[in-house]
Amino acid sequence: MYRFACDYQEGCHPRILKALTQTNFEQTVGYGCDPYCEKAREILRRAANAPDADVHFLVGGTQSNTTVIAALLRPHQGVLSAETGHINAHETGAIESTGHKVLTLPSVDGKITAKQVEEYVNAHYADGSHEHIVQPGMVYISHPTENGTLYTKQELFDLSRVCRAYHLPLFMDGARLAYALAAGGNDLSFEDIAAKCDIVSVGGTKCGALFGEAVMIFRPQYKADFRYLIKQRGGMLAKGRLLGIQFLTLFSDGLYTEIAEKADRQADKIRDALRKSGFPLLYETTANQIFVTLPNTILDFLNQKYAFETWGKPDADNTTIRICTSWATEEEAVRELIDSIKAAGV
Repeated sequence: MYRFACDYQEGCHPRILKALTQTNFEQTVGYGCDPYCEKAREILRRAANAPDADVHFLVGGTQSNTTVIAALLRPHQGVLSAETGHINAHETGAIESTGHKVLTLPSVDGKITAKQVEEYVNAHYADGSHEHIVQPGMVYISHPTENGTLYTKQELFDLSRVCRAYHLPLFMDGARLAYALAAGGNDLSFEDIAAKCDIVSVGGTKCGALFGEAVMIFRPQYKADFRYLIKQRGGMLAKGRLLGIQFLTLFSDGLYTEIAEKADRQADKIRDALRKSGFPLLYETTANQIFVTLPNTILDFLNQKYAFETWGKPDADNTTIRICTSWATEEEAVRELIDSIKAAGV
């Protein structure tokens, strides 16, 4: 069975495993205050061209999202997100458990626009009863989106402009950031993102690490006491050096980019095979996620050998699935899947 359901099914990149093994018996202080974490912070700051950024290492993506959002919002505020956004669709009400509401915006492709944000904020304050309604307090996006699509430089810059005009912090969930930066057609650099977002999470779990995310805070007003909240929200690792070693390895010698490029190019091959075989893609994506609608009979054929994630059922006879490559996807698995797609095609 070849598994294409998600991008965190394997352990970690061999270079990370080697680094963890080589340092296994070293003794360091805990909670991210060790030399490895300090070196990892510096290398991330250089990658983002953000020398003044605060960098924190957390154990996972949900902990990162809930901690950031709880830190930035006051009790009466909520977070604006696409209705398909990860915090709304796939985190089991984690944001609501912090006492904050996810304020959803409609989206066809997983993205939200500067115009939507501006219109929502203006409509809120134009309502005579606005003091009885949850106040929009920040904006959440992800790159790539939950639908695998990418923000363009212009779209991000426009969002940033509106957010700053209305004093709304802009938070980018970068759980799959490596795959977005390496994707065909992406025109956003890490430096662009750091310049236009207020806080960004940099994915490790889905991008070659054994576990963990890095949260980078670029604006001074959001830095105070963040470590208190990491601890309170369950995101702080006692053996913090394990996170520092992983991010130090990922961002050394181009590894973060190298492994993402491999995954994206493998996804390109699968996309091309699906198109040529007459299967309609749900979204035009260029990173490591593919969304396609297949007749149930064909999916039953493919499911004998491959595992995918079910994304929806447009009707009784068809199912939409997500096909996901990763840093560890083997060439043999991709070749065999393509052969099976061709055999099943129209």
